[in-house]
Amino acid sequence: MSRKPWDLAFTAEPEEVAALRRIMRLHLGVWGLHDVTDEAQLCVSELVSNVITHVGLGTPVTLAVSVRGTYLRIEVHDPDTRALPTLLDAGSDSEGGRGMALVDAIADRWGVQPLADRKVTWCELATGLSSANGHCGGVRVTRVESLLGLYGAAHLPGTATRSTLSVAVAEETAIDVIADLLHWLRAHGCDPDEALDRAQIHYEAEASGVET
Repeated sequence: MSRKPWDLAFTAEPEEVAALRRIMRLHLGVWGLHDVTDEAQLCVSELVSNVITHVGLGTPVTLAVSVRGTYLRIEVHDPDTRALPTLLDAGSDSEGGRGMALVDAIADRWGVQPLADRKVTWCELATGLSSANGHCGGVRVTRVESLLGLYGAAHLPGTATRSTLSVAVAEETAIDVIADLLHWLRAHGCDPDEALDRAQIHYEAEASGVET
């Protein structure tokens, strides 16, 4: 799966936070990174809120999201190179310092990069991927990804030179694979419906963590 970096410019306002959280959930769903969605949304909320509190309302900000190796990287760019986020030991009665403390607790790593015209506050979350273009889900998902790539290259015009298939194309390819397998089973005297039932039982058991 190809996960192209993306960025979004916006104005630092409290009402923007909910929209950014929805956009993050949508993109991570497309990328198949459901397991880190909640943590990513919280990090976005805290990083943007930090800009609102310490830089100011109406500040032009850019959210940039990418996959670096096997980590999801979230960056918030703002033009104030002086107000650097710091990790405070915020007490129970403290009104400040909690945002970056939450990011520090959730993220695997975070930091601040001052540049000539802006600063970049970033954090990274472990995704559980085996590679930047890999999938979560274990050996079965990895094995099928390779199969779909080969199958798509053989059957779909223009895909022979592509290293990965888009989710939409892969879905259609998977349906073709299943249909061809059912034809193969019938041609060899097997019952396709029985095979589908057994496959469904195995899938549901493994998906729920129950061994068959």
